[in-house]
Amino acid sequence: MSAVLRHNVTTKGAGARPMLFAHGFGCDQSMWRHVAPHFEDTHKVIAFDHVGAGGSDASTYDPDKYATLNGYAADIVEIGEELGVRDGILVGHSVSAMIGALAHVARPEMSTTLVMVGPSPRYIDDTDYQGGFSAEDIEDLLASLEENPLAWSASMAPAIVGNPDRPQHGQELAESICRLDPNIAQGFARTTFMSDNRDDLPKITAKTLILQWRDDIIAAEQVGDYVH
Repeated sequence: MSAVLRHNVTTKGAGARPMLFAHGFGCDQSMWRHVAPHFEDTHKVIAFDHVGAGGSDASTYDPDKYATLNGYAADIVEIGEELGVRDGILVGHSVSAMIGALAHVARPEMSTTLVMVGPSPRYIDDTDYQGGFSAEDIEDLLASLEENPLAWSASMAPAIVGNPDRPQHGQELAESICRLDPNIAQGFARTTFMSDNRDDLPKITAKTLILQWRDDIIAAEQVGDYVH
């Protein structure tokens, strides 16, 4: 199956330069609907679903391939190659900021500009590095997701989204997480929160914009500073 079909790729826009949007954990490409249309007059806007999300083909999920973020990055490269993407802008949210970075490192000519929204190269604290969580925190988070995905999404989604004056956004994320196959969601979460891509940051040659929300409970300000 082609990557375009496997990942439910959609292409819109009148511009020549490609702009590819990659969603984060628990989301799908519909999460970009308030953002991506603003670029359709000037860019070729490409959106897709990671395997297991949205309209992707969940039957192609391979736990070995997706045990590291490189498996997800390989999908982006494959999508880009099928569509002939060159000198593109790759917008990655949350874990897809680092997935996009890995895709760039693998094919620098494909994405010469990166936009990282809430990036984190490692979520677990380390010597001289504050990722925001202890190893025990992450294990507890993953165990909670595995034991009761519905309760986990209902409690975590509003906290992740923030904006308490707009509870509908947290509800939307919770419902999106619940639509995921539980096994795929658990695998993606473990791959995400156990990742360590700090050594990949110096390999980035793309012009890069980092967007950091000061109240992000997943990737705090010091993490964005580290990426910078």
